[in-house]
Amino acid sequence: MSIPWFFRCPISLDLFTDPVTLSTGQTYDRPSIERWLAEGHYTCPVTMQRLNDTSLVPNHTLRHLIDRWLLTGHETKSKPINFINSLAALKLNIQSAETSIETKLEALKKVRILSMESDNGQASLIQLGFFPLLLDFLFQTPQLTTTTTTTYPELFIEVALDCILSLSPEKHSEFLNILKNESCLASLGIMLDQGNVKIKTCLCTLIETIASSPVTRQVCLAMGQSQKVLQVLVSLLCSSTGIWAMEAAVRAVYGICMLEANRSNLVEEGAIDGLFSYLSCSVQRNASQALASIEALLVVDAGRKSLLMNVNAVRVLVKMVFVVNSDHEASEHAVGALLIMCCETMGVRAEAVNAGVLKQLLLLLQSQCGVKAKAKARALLKLLRSVWAEDPGVCNFYNAM
Repeated sequence: MSIPWFFRCPISLDLFTDPVTLSTGQTYDRPSIERWLAEGHYTCPVTMQRLNDTSLVPNHTLRHLIDRWLLTGHETKSKPINFINSLAALKLNIQSAETSIETKLEALKKVRILSMESDNGQASLIQLGFFPLLLDFLFQTPQLTTTTTTTYPELFIEVALDCILSLSPEKHSEFLNILKNESCLASLGIMLDQGNVKIKTCLCTLIETIASSPVTRQVCLAMGQSQKVLQVLVSLLCSSTGIWAMEAAVRAVYGICMLEANRSNLVEEGAIDGLFSYLSCSVQRNASQALASIEALLVVDAGRKSLLMNVNAVRVLVKMVFVVNSDHEASEHAVGALLIMCCETMGVRAEAVNAGVLKQLLLLLQSQCGVKAKAKARALLKLLRSVWAEDPGVCNFYNAM
């Protein structure tokens, strides 16, 4: 099939799967432009203009044109493509052990196009059982995590993950219980560890989905017991692999630590330091979830000990108590974490006051923050009175103001 040039991404030169437009007016395939930005390029690949705004706007017009082009059928060397009949053939190509690796990859790419570009195609794929099929293929195909002599496994994983995430996994979370299987969970850990930025990001998104559903609670508990999974997630919090993977890792860690049984293991693998490393970055789109995770992990004795050993922790929390135009939910969790730690030792109280927490708390109380944030702020202010009441020399209240 000959693809019209205006249906091809300028970066990959392949058919658009998710066309998005930059502020420069240029359209790219989402996976390609996200990879470009994640690698640290802040220019438009075609025009080379500097990007002050890296937001991606879905190009619905182009998407529908491609969708219509795919579904109306086009002449190939043999016969017209029949959309409905071809789904059974695609399923067979993915399932069959006799199908060549090249044919399987092409079948997956066609499924990706249908799952991402067509509502009708997506509904048909779900109805025909492609979601559990793709999960089985991804997590129960040994070659995907053992073959190192070819680039095919990485391509397979990328395309399969695109398909899975496009088929609304949150609506079919019961199938994700496949990861209760020890070998499937091991495959997840290997892919998360050895995959590229896109693979890591997609897997973190899948983990977030698993952690947020009561149907997959046992899977979340299993991931919380997996040293490999936790180690990789924590490493992503403070890595330079890319902002997309880092943000996705924050969401995944947040989901996992919402189960109390997982918290001790997260602390043991260094989650406290990892989350503070993330909060020290210049951009924190998920600061609220990072701070909520820290507050939850401080319930564990080892979590409080870990925070005390982090020389920057208190100052980072104080800074996050009140930030102009920021999420007040983040402020609530920052105050909550400080309240826990200030109840722990007099030294933390003095450090917090010297870091300017009094001014931050008063600014927060004057803002439009929620009831919970105000209650925690008042409780912390009351507790901090002891710092200057017992030892006025330990801090300078007026300087803090």
